[in-house]
Amino acid sequence: MIIKSVNLETVCGITSTIPDNIYDEVAFAGKSNVGKSSLINTLMNRKSLARTSSQPGKTQTINFYNINDALYLVDLPGYGYATAGEEIKAKWGQMIEHYLHTSKRLKAVFLLIDIRHEPSENDILMYDWMLHQGFAPIIIATKADKLKKSQLQQHIDTICSVLPVEPGTIVIPFSAETKEGREEIWDLIVSLTELPEEAMVSNKKIRQIQKETLQEQQGRKPRWKKTDRSVAKKTMKKQQAKKNAGGKKKSGRK
Repeated sequence: MIIKSVNLETVCGITSTIPDNIYDEVAFAGKSNVGKSSLINTLMNRKSLARTSSQPGKTQTINFYNINDALYLVDLPGYGYATAGEEIKAKWGQMIEHYLHTSKRLKAVFLLIDIRHEPSENDILMYDWMLHQGFAPIIIATKADKLKKSQLQQHIDTICSVLPVEPGTIVIPFSAETKEGREEIWDLIVSLTELPEEAMVSNKKIRQIQKETLQEQQGRKPRWKKTDRSVAKKTMKKQQAKKNAGGKKKSGRK
């Protein structure tokens, strides 16, 4: 993804009205200090447009970043901030819930989990809530550079087990330091926002990808998609033509 322009276009507080955007949106959720701002900065190829802080709970608004006048990256407030008052935390939760149900252009929700630790109770509640609301959250396992390469899969398996995720759920290890996972995340965003259908159709698309991922893990090739059948038929015809041509050559030899 080539980033030509980035603009923090809209900032929504607790009492703000959710914008009726004309471009598709992808949202990023995660507990405080999980690395959402660092992830968004890395995706935007910017150093500090999304404000990062060692202090949890820095993002207290919903921030809409306009990318190339084509789509929005939406930074949701971090949940689970322990020192915030219960009233404030409740309002943040209501704000996130309101956005997820109000946005007409939301195509996907990415849930960030710190790969170094088991998902917290708040992570489990957020993931479970998203499922019950009809979303198919994509997991981004942040801070992957803090582990050895040999440890990554074990920690990913732990995340999948503790949440627990639906079979075939997409989990992408990510590091803001090494940029690991950046292109994979962008490829997924582009594939989902290219579709003209509304948000719930895109969530069906995510579930289809998850299903194919599970099939690949089980050693079965996914069936051809509808749009690929013509390609498959052409490939089979070419292969058959080669076989026929080879057979004629052999039969013509003395």
